[in-house]
Amino acid sequence: MSADIGQRKADHLDLCATDDVAFRQRTTLLECVRLVHQSLPETDYESVDTRVRLLGKELRAPLLIAAMTGGHERAAEINQALASVADERGYAFGLGSQRAMQKRPETSWTYQVRTHAPNALLFGNVGVVQARDMSADEIAGMVEEVGADALCVHMNPAMELVQPEGDRDFSGGIRTFQRLWSELEVPIIAKETGNGISREVAEKLRSIGIRHADTSGAGGTSWVGVETLRAEGEGRALGEALWDWGIPTAASVRYCVDAGLTTIATGGIRNGMDVARAIALGASCAGIARNVYQAFLEGGSDGARDFLLRVERELRSVMLLCGAKTIEDLQRTPRIVTGELRDWLG
Repeated sequence: MSADIGQRKADHLDLCATDDVAFRQRTTLLECVRLVHQSLPETDYESVDTRVRLLGKELRAPLLIAAMTGGHERAAEINQALASVADERGYAFGLGSQRAMQKRPETSWTYQVRTHAPNALLFGNVGVVQARDMSADEIAGMVEEVGADALCVHMNPAMELVQPEGDRDFSGGIRTFQRLWSELEVPIIAKETGNGISREVAEKLRSIGIRHADTSGAGGTSWVGVETLRAEGEGRALGEALWDWGIPTAASVRYCVDAGLTTIATGGIRNGMDVARAIALGASCAGIARNVYQAFLEGGSDGARDFLLRVERELRSVMLLCGAKTIEDLQRTPRIVTGELRDWLG
């Protein structure tokens, strides 16, 4: 790789501190999901139950502090602080790509969060291209070293095409997922990185045994955009052309749910209304990354915690107004799909 991976991780943190890396025109299309108001909800606010079971652990709210960082000394502080918030509030927590840990084992300490989050549902993270060339024992070792409960295997061809030092060979992805599913003891989560999971890919994954997906759809952070701002010349031109490429989060959620995958809705989730809409489409949990990171930069752990508590309050309020006492009720609540999302869902 031509650029230092630690510097790349630092670049990512700097760029994601701003809104310059958001999708420019494409949205999540969650705004096309209209929930139906119930004037007689027949419950009280405090009785609304936001708990959900995911991968064998109970979350007090269906929230994931989604994969962000690792492999740089600044990443350690962020990971440890946000993992602690996740543990305290009963959320799931996702580590950033462990590629840096694979290339430079001395950076493994930046992913070590278990002492700060002994009870949290914790996701490891490896790219499918990197996993293709690693043995099951190597990957299992990375998972064990961080104490992860499950492994996100991320798919990011659009991002890699624009990344100056990115991969270009994306063959063997399905075989790799199938091998990891059969050889590893931890659950595998198929995760995109901002461009969404198509109906075809969701069905292929389900057919080989994968049971969990993290959509990371279009409409939030454009990781193509992140790499575009790092690129020069032809790479930057390609990135500008592909900046808004991808499947909106709302459509990707339905594709994954329809394929029979337990689905985490990530990509442009900004508030409790977005979480509620994603769950009404069938998601079991919703992941938030850049907004949590920005709240952390502005106010430290307290800022991140306050932001997430606001998301929880909004979600609980929307559930009450829909007459949904539980997350399962919300998944079945009446909804109206409008506009472009209706076109995506056919």
